[in-house]
Amino acid sequence: MNDETALQQPPTTVDGGRRLLSWLTTMRRDQPIWRDDTGSVHVFRHREVAAVLSDPATFSSDVSQAAPDDVPNFVEGSLAATDPPRHRKLRRIVSEAFTPKTVAELQPRIVELTTELLDEVAGRAEWDFVETLSNPLPVTVIAELLGIPVADQPKFRRWAEAAITATNEAQVGEAEFHINDWVAEQLREMQDYLLSHAKRRLDDPTGDLMTRLVTAEVDGEKLTDNELFSFAADLLFAGHITTTMLLGNSVVAAHENPEALAEIRADRSRVPMFIEEVLRTRPPITLTNRLVRQGTRIGEFDVREGGMVVAWLLSGNHDEEKFSEPEVFDLHRDPNPHLAFGHGIHFCIGAPLGRLETRIALNLLLDRYQGWGPAGEGPVFHDAGGLFGVSQLRLATTPA
Repeated sequence: MNDETALQQPPTTVDGGRRLLSWLTTMRRDQPIWRDDTGSVHVFRHREVAAVLSDPATFSSDVSQAAPDDVPNFVEGSLAATDPPRHRKLRRIVSEAFTPKTVAELQPRIVELTTELLDEVAGRAEWDFVETLSNPLPVTVIAELLGIPVADQPKFRRWAEAAITATNEAQVGEAEFHINDWVAEQLREMQDYLLSHAKRRLDDPTGDLMTRLVTAEVDGEKLTDNELFSFAADLLFAGHITTTMLLGNSVVAAHENPEALAEIRADRSRVPMFIEEVLRTRPPITLTNRLVRQGTRIGEFDVREGGMVVAWLLSGNHDEEKFSEPEVFDLHRDPNPHLAFGHGIHFCIGAPLGRLETRIALNLLLDRYQGWGPAGEGPVFHDAGGLFGVSQLRLATTPA
């Protein structure tokens, strides 16, 4: 066992993922199933990651018992933290808002929003991509889906920042949430606002997503306040954070892979394939945790009930047994069974929307600029135990 394998706390992606990817390569080779010093078991190969995510009866997403008492319960009713059979019923409700037809109908509005945001930096030789586009675009789309008035949308941006902060502070392999006072305050404010908004929609339905949620029933019962809040929090997390990361990672990948960029510029039909390879090489979320519902054995390790399993999505996406030359950015990789949006019943429900927003943004950037690249000292990546994406990305652009 070498020094890399002996690390007890995995590296973050603060250096653009280089050290973490090196560590994951070492772990897949030397210890593809590993127990850390907290007792959590980590799985690194694609097959084990997919197996864990496909077995909610053994590996539970329900971490509600770990929610602190002094912050809103954003776990109860969360699709990401609910097991069958209730998960299926809850997912059916929100799925109606993300049918292929519904998502496709959002395209004109997303084009309009993206155009407006890019117009604000028209003529500038340098501008920050996160501040200008990848942060405001997805949060505005989610706010509009929920019927949030334009005047209140800046609040959503602040709450989205709180969600990123909470993710940044999460500890890999720990079931317990650690939330600072500012984040807890934002979550309480968000809960109060959304429940008031839900009550308005109950009294005055409009057809937006919040209206559907407050009028929906599961087993003859309306959703609880916590479930309503959790749905909205899910959207803010999955619909905003992952898309923000994907947008930034796509722009960085385009700069780092000039041949692929030239190819999608010449043939826009290849943009979706480009996005899938970005998702494989730089998934917005690097790992996901599961609680063991019943004692089981993973590899050589017995895992007790209540133990934690860490499934490394990023590692599975770079598994040499699953992908040929996994470190190569291959625009023509087909099939591309990456795990960026999860696997099994918890596959990210907002994936089609994230892909659509990224496809629109990339095409508009290609229309406007003949080239772009990081300005100054280059991109600044999140220093988080679960995120892979840029927190700042100043671009130098050349108009088309």
